[in-house]
Amino acid sequence: MASLFPMLDRRTLLTGLGAAALEAGLPAATLAQARRSLALSARADSLVLRQGGMATPIWSFPGEDIRANRGETIEVALSNDLPAPLAVYCRGIDGAPAGEPLLARPPLAAGANESFQLPLRHAGTFLCDPGLLNDGQPRPLRAKPLIVLETERVSADRDEVLLIEEWRLRPDGTAVAPGTDAKDTTPVYTVNGRTSFELSARANERLRLRFINASQRTVLAVKLEGHEVRVMAIDGEPAEPFPARNGALVLAPGGRADAFVDTAATASILLHDGKEARPVGRLVLSGEAPLRAAPMPSAPPLPSNGLPPQLELKNAQRFELVLGTPADWTRPASFTPSAPPAFRAKTGRAVVLALTNRAAIATVFHLHGHHFRLLDRLDDGWKPFWLDTLAIEPGQTQRIAFQAEYAGRYLIEQVATDWAAPRLVRWYSVE
Repeated sequence: MASLFPMLDRRTLLTGLGAAALEAGLPAATLAQARRSLALSARADSLVLRQGGMATPIWSFPGEDIRANRGETIEVALSNDLPAPLAVYCRGIDGAPAGEPLLARPPLAAGANESFQLPLRHAGTFLCDPGLLNDGQPRPLRAKPLIVLETERVSADRDEVLLIEEWRLRPDGTAVAPGTDAKDTTPVYTVNGRTSFELSARANERLRLRFINASQRTVLAVKLEGHEVRVMAIDGEPAEPFPARNGALVLAPGGRADAFVDTAATASILLHDGKEARPVGRLVLSGEAPLRAAPMPSAPPLPSNGLPPQLELKNAQRFELVLGTPADWTRPASFTPSAPPAFRAKTGRAVVLALTNRAAIATVFHLHGHHFRLLDRLDDGWKPFWLDTLAIEPGQTQRIAFQAEYAGRYLIEQVATDWAAPRLVRWYSVE
């Protein structure tokens, strides 16, 4: 199976973090029904993770994916029906300091409830991620997609979410949470909670596919055989459209990519975790007549979310962060808001962070509150897309830049790409 990804060796998998996805133009009636309040309840659940086997106990947020409109503010009512504390973070939602876990919102105790507001300034693919406090817990906890729709119509026929999750199963069929020794466990991957996912479509139908890597530790590549996968957005922010390299999207843990795919034939959906490729589903061409006589013309870029086209780096504030070591970093369960910040940024200024990975394996960096550009080696330009998550190889330094637009206090995270590695956090302020 590895030959299906001839270019995806370990190095390529960790550096090809530009990806793809699809958007459907939804009728106005659908938009008018978007939610303005949201009830989220974390509770015991189960998934069938072994063919013919018993369901595996897990924790989750039951119910449909969350969909809302750009420009809305949603009131989140969160309840914790688990026997462990909970901290939910909406990954990719910029400028929401009142919703920051551990800083504005302490961990939610078992049996407790809370509410907070999320301003949805940007359209895109986001993720309600409960991973901050899930390390070492009795069961793994599923994340939940959050889709914010554009106010403009987008040229696609359907809008589909593909939530990719990784599980580590013991021989007895139980699943271990991340941050736990994974010895004698087997990795299992699901798409939308299924070990064998199937998506049916008509010929020449344009799909907006929202790929989400909800794995807590593993960089993944996903490939749709025999189709051009055209990247439209990365980590929730529109990009200048481009074809995915070798047809594969490479996503860091928590990373998202929107891609347009014009369906042409039944095809396998393949997943590569840096060690081997495996089929995780299929795109099945239905027996109905083609939706149209020929594929649609190339789509224009998705509507801008208003991020600045240029960053003024000459007078940027510059800071260095060392990853891969516990010095100055702490586990979320031990985090205290009174700890000193990693850096203080001035509102309206550009900020450049030099991220050096001292670990022996790749480490994933995630910035809360703002999206960033990945800078070229000489700081004389940047990649033509925005990110909120970046995997950095051992011994390497990457530089990123962002506009400190939103005043407040926000977390930064790092985690090594090993199932047992602890998640570590610090915080920064914009003032």
